[in-house]
Amino acid sequence: MLTRHKDKSEDISRLRRQYLALALRKAKPGTGSHHHFLRKRTLTYSVTDLRQILHKTAFIIVGGVATRLYMPERMTLDLDILIAAEDILTLEEELKTAGCQKQGDLFIGGSTWLLPDKSLLDVIVSDEPWIKEAIRHSRTAADDLPYIDLPYLVLMKLHSGPVQDLADISRMLGCADEAGLRDVRMIIAEYLPDDREDLESLILLGKLETKAG
Repeated sequence: MLTRHKDKSEDISRLRRQYLALALRKAKPGTGSHHHFLRKRTLTYSVTDLRQILHKTAFIIVGGVATRLYMPERMTLDLDILIAAEDILTLEEELKTAGCQKQGDLFIGGSTWLLPDKSLLDVIVSDEPWIKEAIRHSRTAADDLPYIDLPYLVLMKLHSGPVQDLADISRMLGCADEAGLRDVRMIIAEYLPDDREDLESLILLGKLETKAG
């Protein structure tokens, strides 16, 4: 189950602040990837059309595939989706009916499935209070699949804490416009108010990276 326990939360916050302090000391305008590249959005790699499998289960695409909507695409064929905990039985029934095979459980809560096209699907299950809201406010991409919207993707990555997630957050925020940043700030203030200072540091890092040197 995607949750954040108190002790782990404190560890994540401490490590995150250490990372941000170091990154801000080293950051200079335009020292990352070229700003024209950073502002590109691509959907080069197609993913399995889960609408042909999941007819009853509400889901959104998350993970590396979802970041393509908000920053330059990186090579990843891993497909991750997020569902509400109450929908797990319906989802498993639909996956089995479609011929999908369960491969095992995820440490963070959920399971991995082998799809009929031989690709892998990671199903992340959560009972966090924002999950249903995030699913309702999904963003439809060019492939007509439901992707997690930027504010909730930032929320999810702040919640989990790995350094790669922090790097993704800063890059996505660096590419976001003021309206997008306003929405992100609003969601973080509501669900992770203690992380607002870290959010501002990540915005600053992202803007420094995308600023032409």
